[in-house]
Amino acid sequence: MLNVSLRQLEVFVQIAMHGSVRAAADRLHLTQPAASMALAEMERQLDAPVFDRERGRLHLNARGRELLPLAQELLERHAEFGRRASGEALTLAGDLRIGASNTVGNYRVGELLGDFVRMYPQVAIRLRVANTGDIAAAVLDHSLDVGCVEGPVTHPLIEVRPWRDDGLLVCAAPDHPLTKKRDLKPEHFAGARWVLREPGSATRATSERALMQLPAGETVMELDQIEAIKQAVAAGLGIACLPEVAVTDALATGRLVALKTPFLDLQRKLSILLHREKYRGAALEAFLQSVS
Repeated sequence: MLNVSLRQLEVFVQIAMHGSVRAAADRLHLTQPAASMALAEMERQLDAPVFDRERGRLHLNARGRELLPLAQELLERHAEFGRRASGEALTLAGDLRIGASNTVGNYRVGELLGDFVRMYPQVAIRLRVANTGDIAAAVLDHSLDVGCVEGPVTHPLIEVRPWRDDGLLVCAAPDHPLTKKRDLKPEHFAGARWVLREPGSATRATSERALMQLPAGETVMELDQIEAIKQAVAAGLGIACLPEVAVTDALATGRLVALKTPFLDLQRKLSILLHREKYRGAALEAFLQSVS
């Protein structure tokens, strides 16, 4: 019969999150040898490793990926049992690991987190900002509890919940020739120079969908930050599809001009991502309620 301890589960989960025994030991306030022994004893009881060792880093193998969500659930349920047993059921605490794609993380973070943080100040929010593809991958491998992205995500293990409507604008520098056109038509974009986000970004995917509706142009630059694209466009290096929420100030000050393109479909949905097999503890359920 297995006799895996809570400490062993904690070490396993923290190594899975951070990739090394040293990092797990630091997080749990253990010595590195103690953390190593806990992992070794758990693997001995399982009669199988849960990590592949590669160049000093530990990566979950297939067995580890299968067991990680169960280990996380056991730890969360144990913590919840302790709160309820001590009469503190209404006081949420612990960590919540949230991923946000760039538009959400940089321009809508107050909208995403504000209500929850005000209601549950004892819960520590660990926010990771990356592109939609990276956030979806992190939800899949359980390194994030929940994600919020602006791109379409299709995977049988991911539940997608609509959150907000969002839209892009085609932006140019004030002296760009297209800003002088009174009635823009698709043919006016022939040969246009475009500044795009990197592959894997939802803004890139929406931009490419729009470009398919226009004559051929030229991609002159790929950048992985919206602010960098705004600077490039303002400098006259090209035009770009940018989230409306990200360019409000630049439009108001005249640094950028939004081109009128009713013939382009630049609308999209912001969505909450959840792993279908993840245990949804009290903190996660409270967060989901706050963004519903």
